[in-house]
Amino acid sequence: MKQSLGVGVPLHSDLQYLEWMRDIIETDADFYEINPEQLWRREPGGLVRNDYHALIRTLQARSGKPFVAHGLAFSIGSPLVGDESRTRAWLDRLRDDQEAFHFQWMTEHLGWSQVDGLQTTLPMPLPFTEEAVATVAARMKLLASIAPAAGFENNADLFLLGDAAQWPAFINRLCAASSCHLLLDLHNLYTQCLNLGRDAVETLEQLDLDRVLEIHVSGGSESEPGWVPSGRVFRLDSHDGPVPEAVWALLERALPRCRNARGVVVERLNGSFGPADVPALRDEVRRAKELVRC
Repeated sequence: MKQSLGVGVPLHSDLQYLEWMRDIIETDADFYEINPEQLWRREPGGLVRNDYHALIRTLQARSGKPFVAHGLAFSIGSPLVGDESRTRAWLDRLRDDQEAFHFQWMTEHLGWSQVDGLQTTLPMPLPFTEEAVATVAARMKLLASIAPAAGFENNADLFLLGDAAQWPAFINRLCAASSCHLLLDLHNLYTQCLNLGRDAVETLEQLDLDRVLEIHVSGGSESEPGWVPSGRVFRLDSHDGPVPEAVWALLERALPRCRNARGVVVERLNGSFGPADVPALRDEVRRAKELVRC
């Protein structure tokens, strides 16, 4: 991997998570990924640093390890028109965080999560249109003006606003239009393909893997049958379980083809594990490191 940072882990703003993961964070992880929004709080005057900001800065100073940013809700699929105030406040905070943490790159979730002052729980899919491409490109260029590199992450959408067979081409168009990178989340790819009846390997091969800057691997779980009237069970991108073997196989296949990738992050959601699970999480980080070194 070109100029690889190695294998990283996320730093969630959760004291219990940080304590349980401490040995992995300090010993095994080569770099750290943080969600900038977890380091902010809202006050009448706008967004300001919260107490976790100082804690993570202390960890950065002590470790000397690189940081990357992975945003949750900038909503890169939302038009800038009508969202100027929120966008300005968001960018101001990101600039402040960039100055503090010197992120190697910034990424965001693909989709939209903001509309008319309301926020969705998860980013929603985009239609495969030129308007959507232009909207994403405009926001990605704003991120690229702050960090050395910017990219977006493919989501695990339960439905698409277009032909599923055209999804890889849409992702490639988004990257090309904004000259940005792709954060290739392999569990998201596996999950989306499983739910939509697509072949994950074939879909992977159709993506422009030269655009990949970072790779995520994680686990998930299955939905409850009672969620939908049909009783159908869906794979969920819940980050609450071990990385499936199918995802490890995708990582082995992707790494040699992602010639510009600079890091792999092994994800696990805070609140989804206990102390007894930490050895298995460490093994996943070390397994990823072995694959990156190959």
